[in-house]
Amino acid sequence: MMHPSRARVLLAGMGLGASIFSFSLARAATTTATFTVTASVQTACAVSANNLNFGAYAGQQIDNTVTLLATCSVTVPYDIGLNQGTFTGATVTTRRMAGTDPAGLGYSLFQDTGRTTNWGNTVPTDTVHGVGTGFAQTVTVFGRIPGGQNVSPGSYSDTITVTLNF
Repeated sequence: MMHPSRARVLLAGMGLGASIFSFSLARAATTTATFTVTASVQTACAVSANNLNFGAYAGQQIDNTVTLLATCSVTVPYDIGLNQGTFTGATVTTRRMAGTDPAGLGYSLFQDTGRTTNWGNTVPTDTVHGVGTGFAQTVTVFGRIPGGQNVSPGSYSDTITVTLNF
């Protein structure tokens, strides 16, 4: 037979063991939770332009091109327009560069390599349409100085504003 005090220690130890065992079982259980992840993608577009340099004009027709870069969010439709420039009285079909001759030097900007479709700034009639890819897209402007202009020697220039509507 076991001494009563030893029996109490043994029972106490068994109780402690049972508590540890119960605690281990409780820690083995799991529970889960969820959370939602959200974001919104903003519609964004940007445009940049290089300069168009026709070089030296000697009375003969000169053709040259310049590139624009249009960057818009994926699937965003856009239109690129070109204004008439800064010469007083110019329009998108009668652009002129200012210089030493008061009449200026006439030139045109077109949407196509054949230089038949004028490029203006009225959406959608005379602008260039595109759809964003999320990457920069090259858009070419086709310029022409017609031959036969009798202007004073000197430097001529104009400033065109490129507008991207989206």
